[in-house]
Amino acid sequence: MKSATQFWKMHGCANDYVLIDARKAAPKDPSTLALAMCHRRTGVGADGVLLVCASKVADFRMRMFNPDGSEAEMCGNGIRCFAKWVYDHKLTKQKTLVVETLRGPLPLELTVMGGKCQRVRVDMGTPTLLRRDIPILGPPRERVIDEPLKVGGKDYRVTCMAMGNPHCVIWVNGVETYPVATEGPVIERHPMFPNRTNVQFVEVIGRTEVRQRSWERGAGETWACGTGASAVCVAGVLTGKTDRKVRVHVLGGELAIEWAKEDHVFLSGPAEEVFEGSWGG
Repeated sequence: MKSATQFWKMHGCANDYVLIDARKAAPKDPSTLALAMCHRRTGVGADGVLLVCASKVADFRMRMFNPDGSEAEMCGNGIRCFAKWVYDHKLTKQKTLVVETLRGPLPLELTVMGGKCQRVRVDMGTPTLLRRDIPILGPPRERVIDEPLKVGGKDYRVTCMAMGNPHCVIWVNGVETYPVATEGPVIERHPMFPNRTNVQFVEVIGRTEVRQRSWERGAGETWACGTGASAVCVAGVLTGKTDRKVRVHVLGGELAIEWAKEDHVFLSGPAEEVFEGSWGG
C-alpha cells in the first residue's frame, strides 16, 4: 500500500497552492501529482503545487508545478506562502531568508506577529527586458515596449518582460468585465512567445494604483499573480503610466510593488495557511 502524502493548503491573495514538505522524500513524479491535486473537482484544488526542498546554496529551495504539470521558474505569491510555512512550522527562526528557485536565490523579509508570519517582502530581482532573453520572437528590437501585436484579427499594444517567467502586459479599460478567459489563452500561445507567456490585463486607476487580472501560463485565470504584479509595475514605468511604487488590486486582494532605483523589484503581500490534509494512501 502506498503511503499518504501530507500537504498544506495555502494562499496569497487567493492565489492558492498545495504545499508538500519534500526535504527528505520528494514525490517521484511531481508533474503528475500536480495534475491530480490541483484539479478543482477531483483533487484538492489549487493554482499550483509547492515543494519545500533542501538547498546547498540557500536556506531552502522551492519548486513550483502548475495545474497542467509544467514547472514554473518562479511564483511571487507562492514564495510568500512558502516562507510563511517554513517559519510557522519552525523550520527556521530567521526573519530574513534566501530561497533558491529556478530564477536563482531570492531574499525575503518576514513580518512576524504573535509568533506567526503575516506578510512577506520578496526581492524579485531585476526585470529581464531584452527580447531574446524573455524570450520573444519577431523583429530584432532590444525591448518590447508598447509594441503592436495582432492576435486573431484583433490589435493589441503589449509591453513584455520576464520576472523569472515571461509576462505580457496589456493596458485596458474596464478590466473587471474584460474577456480574460477568451483572450488570455490565445495570447498565451501566440507564436511570438516560444515558451508561452503569462498575460496581464491592467486598468490604470492613478499614478500609484492599478487594477489587474491575470491569465497564467499553465493555470488559466488566477485571483492573483505576484510575478505578474511585479511585471505590471515595471511596464507602468516603461510606458509612463505609473510611478515606481504601485498598489495592485487583484481579484483576491492587494499587493504592494516597488521598482527600486537599484533596478530590483520588491513585492509585498500576505500569506495564509488554510488547512492540512493527506493525499492518497
